[in-house]
This record gives sequence, structure tokens and C-alpha cells, in this order.
Amino acid sequence: MNTRDILVIGASAGGLQALTRLFSDMPAGFGPTVFLVQHVTPAGPSQLPQLLERCRWLPAFHPEDGEPIRPAHIHVAPPDRHLLVRDGRVLVRRGPQENRTRPAIDPLFRSAAAAFATRVVGVVLTGMLDDGASGLHAIHRCGGLTVVQDPEDADWPSMPRNAIAHTPVDHVVAIDAMAALLVRLGREPAPERPDIPPDIAIEARIAEKELTTTAADTKKVGRPTTLVCPDCGGGLSEIANSPVIHFRCQVGHTYSAETMVQAQGEAMEKALWVALRTHEERIELFTRLADHARSRGHDRVAASWGHQLAEARSNVDVLRRVLSQPEVKDALPTAQPDGPPA
Repeated sequence: MNTRDILVIGASAGGLQALTRLFSDMPAGFGPTVFLVQHVTPAGPSQLPQLLERCRWLPAFHPEDGEPIRPAHIHVAPPDRHLLVRDGRVLVRRGPQENRTRPAIDPLFRSAAAAFATRVVGVVLTGMLDDGASGLHAIHRCGGLTVVQDPEDADWPSMPRNAIAHTPVDHVVAIDAMAALLVRLGREPAPERPDIPPDIAIEARIAEKELTTTAADTKKVGRPTTLVCPDCGGGLSEIANSPVIHFRCQVGHTYSAETMVQAQGEAMEKALWVALRTHEERIELFTRLADHARSRGHDRVAASWGHQLAEARSNVDVLRRVLSQPEVKDALPTAQPDGPPA
């Protein structure tokens, strides 16, 4: 008889500290198969498996693409790679970013839900924005259990709060109480496997692709919008098969609602800075043209350039005022680190 022996965990900012506390509390006799996504910088090697092994619970490692799943091990997503599972193997893929990050939590959770259904216990820990909420809902729809760190206990409460707001959550607990809960849940018998919802299976398959278009699959699970992908400029489809709305483009870039808002804000701010730089360049150009015309005695031409120079200076003043206002800065979010490199 199967038990709930598949543990999938997603963490972001503050995740290393939370994981260390959680794994240090785990008893030696409890050995589920663990898959972990911790948001890390894509550049350089990661020491996260070595750091987690100091907790003296289970062996931790970065798996290779296609290798068999190792029971009673912690499979850690490598930097700049999505961690997925299928047919008893681990898939490590450099597919399109989800929620502007790779590895992302949602692809792992959907993949595990499609592969293991009721055997899965999904856990969302501390972090910013809302990566993990959509994937946690997929676990719920496939009969798995959902656990979220109490936002009041999290160093960065956004990810737990968004998971609770958008997903039926079975347990909300502080990190110090989570180990005992996961041990109890992991020893429960898993219910009979249900039919996997087709949209979850399709989205899990999309995440496995790297250099292959996903347009045909995206059309099966989403409806087109007039929005464009902030990363590649392609059209976005809205995936609204659950309370957790997210958007996919034709090559697979995926955004949660909060991530989309952040991406649009960053694009707006970038556009304002480009406009400011362009107007400053126009000031220099008009100044040179006016001086050149004046030196040749073409006063009417110089005056015409002078009017355009004044207009450009006025535009620069407006843009500088807009960019310097605190309320505008708050409305134009910039990317935040998702925790220390591991």
C-alpha cells in the first residue's frame, strides 16, 4: 500500500534558514523521497546540497537529467534548471522561466502532482511574490496534501500568504511544528489515485520542453489575451483553470498574477528611463544644431531649433519629476532578490 511518501518543497527568500530548521527536526527513521526548489541565483555553482546535509537527515544532491529517482534522498534543483519528475526519473531542464525564475516551484509541483497524485505532500515556505501557489493547487486537485508555513512565522510572508489566499490548504503551521506534521502525514496511506486533470498533465509536459514551441499545448489550456510577454514580446494566454490565474506565452514563459504586475512595472520604469535618456540626447542635438545655425547667421533656423530644445528640456523636467516621486517608485516595482545564493 502506498503512503504519502513524496515530499515536494518550495522556498525563496529566507528559505535556507527555514529548511535548515525543518530538516534538523526530522527524525532519522523518516525517509520520504524529497524534491526541493529553492530560488537561487542562476550564476555559479550551488552549495545547497552540502549545506542541507549538515542537518544530518537525508542525503542531498543535484540530480542529472534522466537519472532514476532516489528514494529517501533530497533532490535539489540545480541553479538555472527546472526540476521535474516523470516515469520514475528526474528531469532537469532549462526550459522557459516561470514567474521570472528558473528553477521555479510551480513546474515541480505540477510535475509531481501529475506523476504521484495522492502520494504527494506539497510544502510552501517563506518567500516573495506567489511562486508555488498555482502548483500547490495542482497538488490539491490531484488528491495530494498541501502544507504552508504560517505567514506570521515566515521571514518573507508573501509566498505563504498567496498560497493560502488562492489554494485550499490542509495545514498552516510554524516551521518548528512542521517536522512532526510531515512525519505524521508521510506515514498515512495514500488514497486511490484519481484521474489527473488534463490541463495539469499538459502544463507538466510544457515544462519539460526546452527549445520546442509550446503554442499548441498552450492553446489547449488557455485563452488568448491582448497582453504580451515581458520577456519575448509574444502573445500571452490566460490559464484560468483554478483560482490561481497565470499567463503563458507561446514559447512557455509563465507569469503568476503578481509576477505579471511586477514585470509590467519594471517594463514601464525602463520605458521611462529610455524616454529620459532620449530627451537628454535630443537636448544635446538641438543645442548643437541651434549653435551651428546661429554661427552661420541663420537666426530663424536657430530659433526653430531653440523651440524644440525648450520642449525637450520641459519633457526632461517632467520625466525627472515622475521618476523621483515616492508614490511612483512604489508603483513601479523593481526585481527583488529571492534569497541568498546557496
